[in-house]
Amino acid sequence: MITIIITGASGGLAQKIVKLLPHDRLILVGRSKPKLEKLYGERENLDLVELDITDSSALERFAERIDGQYGCVDVLVNNAGYGIFEEFDKISSSDIEAMFEVNTFALMNLSRIFGARMKQAGQGHIVNIVSMAGLIASSKSSLYSATKFAAIGFSNALRLELLPFGVYVTTVNPGPIKTAFFDQADPDGSYVKAVDKYILEPDFVASKIVSSLGKKKREINLPGILNLAHKLYTLFPRMADKMAANMFNYK
Repeated sequence: MITIIITGASGGLAQKIVKLLPHDRLILVGRSKPKLEKLYGERENLDLVELDITDSSALERFAERIDGQYGCVDVLVNNAGYGIFEEFDKISSSDIEAMFEVNTFALMNLSRIFGARMKQAGQGHIVNIVSMAGLIASSKSSLYSATKFAAIGFSNALRLELLPFGVYVTTVNPGPIKTAFFDQADPDGSYVKAVDKYILEPDFVASKIVSSLGKKKREINLPGILNLAHKLYTLFPRMADKMAANMFNYK
């Protein structure tokens, strides 16, 4: 039995991941314990944790409790995150701070805290669920993309530092997934409707993530058409800017 921490555990993708991990010890982290209990209360080998992941001191206390109760964590899945699609000059300073706190700083702090423990143990796997928006920027995603580009840059450096110690870091960069994420990011549903032809099913993304656990997988980029777009973005940036401005301007 391996021990796995999953943040953002009340989200639709996390629920699908949990279903694929029936025999593992899961530590599920969310903002509301009653909501976690409603979703997962019947399951065994479960620790449901209500935690403000933007509170660095609370994260340290959480890690210390996990040390004492379970010992070394085998897998950390940083899944918590949210998005706002808005024109750059309509974003407030509070929006910027709040989104970086959840999407970037919490991911960095949890990776730092548990990565250090994995390094000492000589084994472990950190899975940072980021976004294709961290590889390909598009209009009205300046803030969201910034948080995700930063998370990918951090993960890439962390991978290099932890590799000699038997600890692996995987970034998962999905395009739009059919979950409640868009209740906030796309309240009128126009974006989801526009990208319907390549929106991802959460079961499919969850299966890709679970199959990568414990493996030396650098990154998972989904769907294939956006992974191809990312390669073009890297090789032909001017062409990619034109594509992003026209083909991917759905917001």
